[in-house]
Amino acid sequence: MAEFKIRAHITGNLWKIVVAEGQAVVEEDTLVIMESMKMEMPIESPVKGLVRKIFASEGASVREGDVIMILEVG
Repeated sequence: MAEFKIRAHITGNLWKIVVAEGQAVVEEDTLVIMESMKMEMPIESPVKGLVRKIFASEGASVREGDVIMILEVG
């Protein structure tokens, strides 16, 4: 199985985590919703896979490029 790292595309807060560890996702499913400068921006799954590990919690501050979660694919 291959791993796919989901990274924050902006610096901001994790407003909401939509998925849970162990959950199956498909391409374009919303994984988390980021908040920056009073704007909400979803991060969607680029692949079909399984949420293997979530590294951040709701309300956490993250920087652009931080790994938020790992998806298992293949």
